[in-house]
Amino acid sequence: MPSRVVDYLVRAVSGLGVRHIFGVDGANIEDLYDAAYDAADRVTAVVAKHEFAAATMADGYARSTSGIGVVCATSGGGAMNLVAGLAESHASRVPVLALVGQAPTDQEGRGAFQDSSGRAGTFDAARLFDTISLYCARVRSPASLPEHLSRAVAAARAGGPAVLLLPKDIQQADIGAVTPFIAPDRVHGRDEFGIARLSEGLRAARAIGKVVIIAGAQVARDDARAELRELAAVLDAGVGVAPDAKDVYGCDEHGFLGVAGSMGHQELVDALRGSALCLLVGTRMPVTARAGLESVLGASTASVGAEPPYVPAVHATSTDLATTLRELVLTSGLGDGARRHADPPPDPSPLPVPPAEGPGLRYRDIVETLNAALPSDIDVFADAGNTGASVVHHLRPPRGGRFVVALGMGGMGYAFGAAIGSCFARRRRPDGSERRTVVVAGDGAFYMHGMEIHTAIQYGLPVTFVVLDNSAHAMCVTREQLFYGDRYSFNRFHKAHLGAGIAAMFPGLPSFTPRTRAELTTVLGNCLRTPGPSFVSIDCDADEIPPFIPFLSASRSNP
Repeated sequence: MPSRVVDYLVRAVSGLGVRHIFGVDGANIEDLYDAAYDAADRVTAVVAKHEFAAATMADGYARSTSGIGVVCATSGGGAMNLVAGLAESHASRVPVLALVGQAPTDQEGRGAFQDSSGRAGTFDAARLFDTISLYCARVRSPASLPEHLSRAVAAARAGGPAVLLLPKDIQQADIGAVTPFIAPDRVHGRDEFGIARLSEGLRAARAIGKVVIIAGAQVARDDARAELRELAAVLDAGVGVAPDAKDVYGCDEHGFLGVAGSMGHQELVDALRGSALCLLVGTRMPVTARAGLESVLGASTASVGAEPPYVPAVHATSTDLATTLRELVLTSGLGDGARRHADPPPDPSPLPVPPAEGPGLRYRDIVETLNAALPSDIDVFADAGNTGASVVHHLRPPRGGRFVVALGMGGMGYAFGAAIGSCFARRRRPDGSERRTVVVAGDGAFYMHGMEIHTAIQYGLPVTFVVLDNSAHAMCVTREQLFYGDRYSFNRFHKAHLGAGIAAMFPGLPSFTPRTRAELTTVLGNCLRTPGPSFVSIDCDADEIPPFIPFLSASRSNP
């Protein structure tokens, strides 16, 4: 039978091990959905409520699988709605393939609906997406697709989005007699001189003092958690984690020092101050990871990862941390890591925050209740803002679970879609039982993209949405108070009763509004036992200062 370009694409995606394509349907992408229908035994095409959420679903899917996420969108507004999500994937080096429909080629520059060909005064989607992708191409003929797809997959695997612009007539065309798609071999950068120099530096530092590791999100992308633990063991190193990498090293593992940066812990600062060497593993140390550490990240800093860090360091390039860390273990000559069975460390000390006097539960109480309630392999997605800062600082990610917070662009509402995408990938444990995913977000994020709850309901996903409701963009409120004299607020909302509202919108969805820690404990237990999605709204105080160092060290501005 004739095979269309879209049939080829779906087979190719399936061949990459991708089982879900996330998107929003439309006239210039509907043929891809038609092809997915015919391949339903291999690929599920998921329809989101908004293309930003679809992009974050693909992002979350990729982060949880260490593979590629795939998103699709139609032309015009649908394509434009992808931009914020793909920008997050670009900033955080997450491999995502975006398949974007375009107007038919014979209508380009002739007034086509949603024309973005760059002709006759229309804007050029290729130039737009080129700035937030590692590869972007407009597919001009069926014969050119295999080469474009191969380049796109290779680029995405290097760490970031790749975009194929697909005119409708090209999607529908017969691709002819082509061989099945074979993904290009993974090409990993290897800096032999840099790695040898790093190994020598580690031996020298270990001979005179303590090594402290700060691990970043590339450890998760490269699925190098086990290798990181082994390296930390042979070095007898203390280990801190970047805010977006809390799940790469267990908080109950020997030597754990807490989180780095603006939501971080003093134990890591103290350890760095007395260390012989700081080793950055898979992190560029953006400002969120280095705030408060600038004075202790000095000349004795080394780095290994895909890109050099933003701080001065001796750097070795590696796009395959699992392999590189294994090599460092073998070449360090420092023993077999016997310390791995030592007693777990005490919890890092929480940052002292001013007492809050407003209504509702406190951030720390909420997160500590989550710590006590969540199973050992649950996945947690936190959103931006004061809520996110509190979760990053206080949450103990369950061993075997995933923790994700999007700090590349920090787009509000990211967690709703990303958690759904991840849940599709990790819903089933090896024994067939269901693994739950938890979203922790503020009400500001909920108002932006919280209606993806409907997508979780549609597919019966075991996702619990925990929304901290302070009727505000609370981080903006805090900034108004600290930096603008508390003279006004543009960022407080009219009170809404989210738990009751969601219950009314979605009859049958377990929806709760606990008022005390005891009630929250009971509610979480109910959510964990009940199949499918659930919703928890928790009132809290918009005036509470979160554990966020720039706020705690700021001098309040006088009016």
